[in-house]
Amino acid sequence: MRFDGKTVVVTGGALGIGRAVCELLAERGAAVSIIDWDEDAGSKLSEEIVRNGGKARFDRVNVANSADVLAAVEATAKEFGSIDSLVVSAGIQRYGTAISTTDEQWDEVIGVNLRGAWNAAKACLPNILKRGGSIVNVSSVQALASQQNVLAYTVSKHGLIGLTRSMAMDFAKDGVRVNAVCPGTVDTPMLKWAASLDPDPQSVYDACNAMHPIGRIARPREI
Repeated sequence: MRFDGKTVVVTGGALGIGRAVCELLAERGAAVSIIDWDEDAGSKLSEEIVRNGGKARFDRVNVANSADVLAAVEATAKEFGSIDSLVVSAGIQRYGTAISTTDEQWDEVIGVNLRGAWNAAKACLPNILKRGGSIVNVSSVQALASQQNVLAYTVSKHGLIGLTRSMAMDFAKDGVRVNAVCPGTVDTPMLKWAASLDPDPQSVYDACNAMHPIGRIARPREI
């Protein structure tokens, strides 16, 4: 499938699943807008795509800030002429229960994982609606189930499914498809960070590999 002449905004596009999305889209002809908080990784990826003959721009943005998201999206539309699709891959993981999760952790996770998705959709939809397109929200298997000690993350990913379904209903008549993908464990920097919190990081990888039917975790490009 080619994306020549299309422009795709990817939040969380500098690392992990988002980075793989940007690389694949650029390889298949799309202009990509990389929106991420990691300036070093985002700038390097944008430069790499351009160096390889593709089109890309990078904006350092905290997706929880709606004004900054809107500014980046408007700059993208001005540079590339349109916005056809949005991929929401920005996400963070914090640990805690209903008791141990702090107000700050709750606000941070909901702000990035859920409000950030809404901010991106609000900013992109006016352009996407002009000629139809799509939104893909990267949720999680934890949108469908849960595990211990991940309250805010699980709530945010469950909420992302509700956001996806609501927008799909609201904009289907306008030719806009809104879907979510719910990956299991994926070999990303976020997983590496989570494993590093354990005294034996390799044991975390071993456990994650064992819980998946195919005997291993996913690679970002597979998602």
